[in-house]
Amino acid sequence: MEATTLKTGTTTVGIVCKDCIILAADKRATAGNLIVDKKSKKVVPINDRIAVTTAGSVSELQLLIKYLKAELKLKEFRTNRPSTINEAANLLGGMVYGAIRSSFTMPAIAHFLIAGADNGSTQLYDLFPDGSITTITDFVATGSGSVFAYGVLENNYKDSLTEEEGVELAVKTINASLQRDTGSGQGIDVYVIDKQGAREAYHQLLDTKLAK
Repeated sequence: MEATTLKTGTTTVGIVCKDCIILAADKRATAGNLIVDKKSKKVVPINDRIAVTTAGSVSELQLLIKYLKAELKLKEFRTNRPSTINEAANLLGGMVYGAIRSSFTMPAIAHFLIAGADNGSTQLYDLFPDGSITTITDFVATGSGSVFAYGVLENNYKDSLTEEEGVELAVKTINASLQRDTGSGQGIDVYVIDKQGAREAYHQLLDTKLAK
């Protein structure tokens, strides 16, 4: 019997700035035509220096994040040093590769952007659902709203963005997707990753209740 997969939607963005990396995402989680969560957290800290954005099957995303957090803690305990962002990206890429090539009847789709800081520098990687890893040097967008996000990024991105400019561009980019993509909505989360670590820089939850 062929498995039935409900379509999901989202918009996630990664922006490389002069001294930091910006990760942003909307807050709507969908299953087909149903909105199942209006306060979803799609930018997730892995530790105090690394964060990811999530797009795809929620169960797969949650499981892989749990595995990544546990494996990084074990690795740091064994080596007595913090794991680098490159090591974290390759570890997660291997997990994604294994998940999509498993023999389960239900496809495992997981698309991550992962950013981190170590040795005084920051890195941003795109981990595609097939397990491939791409180093991003400017910007990237994923999810059903990415076509709208790329339109804003292509027209507004410039080299050497400041943190403030990067956060502003991320909000503008996600907002463009909220206006046009039915799979994206409800609000915006923005994280900054720099040499001080990963921290939330902006949060907006849209009020969609009908006025009485």
